[in-house]
Amino acid sequence: MAHHSGTLKLGAFLSGHGSHNASWRLPEVDEDASRSFAPYARVAQKLEEGLFDAIFLNDSVAVPELDPKSLARSAQGMRWDPLTLLPALAVVTRRIGLISTANTTYNEPYTLARRLASLDHLSEGRAGWNLVTSLGGGENFNRDDHLLHAKRYERAEEFFDVITGLWDSWEDDAFVQDKANGIWSNPDKMHLLNHKGAHFSVQGPLNSARPVQGYPVIAQAGSSNDGRELAARTAELIFTAAQTIEEAEAFDADVTARLARYGRKRADVRILPGVSVYVGDSAPDARARYEALQDLLDPISTLKGISHFVNIGIDLWTLDLDEPIVLPSVIPVTNTHKSRQQLVIDLIRREQPTVRQLLRKMVAGGHRILFGSAQDIADDFEHWFRAGAADGFNIMFPDLHGSVDRFVEQVIPELQRRGLFRTDYEGPTLRDNLGLARPRNRFSAARIDHSPAIRR
Repeated sequence: MAHHSGTLKLGAFLSGHGSHNASWRLPEVDEDASRSFAPYARVAQKLEEGLFDAIFLNDSVAVPELDPKSLARSAQGMRWDPLTLLPALAVVTRRIGLISTANTTYNEPYTLARRLASLDHLSEGRAGWNLVTSLGGGENFNRDDHLLHAKRYERAEEFFDVITGLWDSWEDDAFVQDKANGIWSNPDKMHLLNHKGAHFSVQGPLNSARPVQGYPVIAQAGSSNDGRELAARTAELIFTAAQTIEEAEAFDADVTARLARYGRKRADVRILPGVSVYVGDSAPDARARYEALQDLLDPISTLKGISHFVNIGIDLWTLDLDEPIVLPSVIPVTNTHKSRQQLVIDLIRREQPTVRQLLRKMVAGGHRILFGSAQDIADDFEHWFRAGAADGFNIMFPDLHGSVDRFVEQVIPELQRRGLFRTDYEGPTLRDNLGLARPRNRFSAARIDHSPAIRR
């Protein structure tokens, strides 16, 4: 059951020109959005006007599809480095959270600890880290093959332990900064990590003060068995894909059961299913906006992208668009997106779609697609929220222009009118707005817990 603070939490998923593959072709969309700062600055300020909890930037470390025809037709492979873009957005915003995806497969804990701590200080406590394992890219990092799924998650767990240890290496009051006596810091409040594990050997300390929030808010987006276990152990904000309330409730119940194994409670996390939203003056108007984008879509390159994204043993682009999809008797074992593969398999078994119908579903990456007026969207959100199926939603905007404006100007006021969404930010940090506690420093906490006064 979702943890209800009384109001929805809303994240904004931003990628390239928008979540729809054809969004770059819309006349009003800046075709340079994947390499120009101005469109992202405008969108970030608009989302902050709408009191969104956070901007969430996804990432990848490889171009997903190298087929020349796909490269010619799709802009999806081009994207900003989140930890370059988000510090710039921090300067032009004041309250909205800034969540960066950064993988644990091809990064090092010390480097990432510095960059995320710097973002948290620069933004005065608005940073978040979407902890993921990379779906691919080994060929760009001196590897002939990609780490196996289980090994990637094993590395991710150790990575989390190291990076949080580095953030704790200076206690909050370690920096005395006494000019009169020339004392910069209290060395008793600096702690070497001296970590030696299967994947990392890191001494520490970090050459940065502890982040404003203690740690940046930890997000996690994996829904495989390993991903759910990692989320239960580490995450405070969980992004997931759910087509129905029943799927969302089952995911929630599963994660809640896993949390207990780590001494955590459901109130310690916020779960936000992704949803691609098309807002119009009416439901037919919203659907027309969706159809306009679909008409701009190149089906072959998109189907190749889907086949690469979720390997179900079928070269979808070789089939007629109106041919029903028949799953092979043996589904290939994937080393990449296990949870999305299962989602697509379940969808095909449940709905028995044609290739065209699956294409329409998958333009949102397996997330739910919602059409309607502001009232229709608010009705849907309220239904899910009141049912306890979600703490909020990660909104996937089809394009980074009109779809953002319509949501902020039409849907947000309707949610506020119903008492479902804030009318002002709760505080200056992302943790304040999500209602999440600031983590204790492990070293100062251990000293307090073992002091004679406490033992008595």
